[in-house]
Amino acid sequence: MQEKLDMIISRYDEISAKLSDPKVVSDNKLYTELMKEFKNLTPLIDAHKRYQKAVKDRDGALEELSEAGDDEELKELARSVYEENKALCEELSEELKIMLLPRDPDDDKSVIVEIRAGAGGEEAALFANSMFRMYSMYAAKQGWKIDILGGNPTELGGYKEISFGVEGEGVYAKLKYESGVHRVQRVPETESQGRIQTSTVTVAVLPEVEEVDVNIDPSDLTVQTFRSSGAGGQHINKTESAVRIIHNPTGTVVECQEERSQMKNKEKALKMLYSKLYEAERTARNSAIAEERRVQVGTGDRSERIRTYNFPQSRVTDHRIGLTLYKLDEMMNGGCDEIFDALRLAEKTALLAKSESKN
Repeated sequence: MQEKLDMIISRYDEISAKLSDPKVVSDNKLYTELMKEFKNLTPLIDAHKRYQKAVKDRDGALEELSEAGDDEELKELARSVYEENKALCEELSEELKIMLLPRDPDDDKSVIVEIRAGAGGEEAALFANSMFRMYSMYAAKQGWKIDILGGNPTELGGYKEISFGVEGEGVYAKLKYESGVHRVQRVPETESQGRIQTSTVTVAVLPEVEEVDVNIDPSDLTVQTFRSSGAGGQHINKTESAVRIIHNPTGTVVECQEERSQMKNKEKALKMLYSKLYEAERTARNSAIAEERRVQVGTGDRSERIRTYNFPQSRVTDHRIGLTLYKLDEMMNGGCDEIFDALRLAEKTALLAKSESKN
């Protein structure tokens, strides 16, 4: 561990020096890349500084304890400081081990999220809208930008499906665990008898990628245009501004009708296509080493029931890590960090255990 830390500290100091170099500051692309790396390394450096201080305080207390002689009051104080910092050293040592695990290369990417109503008819569509609202409010709290790519709204204000982009720093790192089946238990507004209904929606979170990440032959694409069926007035309904793109080799279909411009809709549709094909490639690659990569938070498969939202009891349960919180209202209003952080910690802890079992 110390060897890795030494390399990272050296790199951190190197970046820190470069960031004050006028030549680097004037190179916007290089400066942005270095600043991102600097920010990613800073939490680890801070944790290492806290660890070093705890070690120093622990060893200092041990020395005071050996020199206290017959002074029981001084010995008790030194013993208390020693025990406190010994526990802190152990805690920070584990934290550093987790932070030193390899990062997912996609963690810094923006994402495309797809929410689809599952079992439950109109109630499922209404919950799909609730999920979209939850992610939108969470994104706003993080300072991220939401961009709707396509949707199929219902008359009662729900969504049969909705796709949207989330752009910002470290988006995929926080949202990647959301892929799967989300189950809701609540009394529908249309239910006169007050009976609880169980409905589901599926969520897919795809890392947004550039053209260079996925090779697509333009001759493999079928591009179709059609009139938008959504809201937007006479202009959208009278012009074929909506775009559907079919990737013939895989049968993957994407479409976008949110913009008035056919060109903008095509750009957004292509963005969705690149992300879907990239995710398919990544899933196929990972499935070949599934046992090596499987962790406690699950596979991320859409068929896997990952979370239940019980409105009568204000309870939300993540089944992958066995976490139950009675903070449903807070979560539906974008207060998702407690569950998201717990999922990240569970994955890192599982990966650390697997790594240590090999050594």
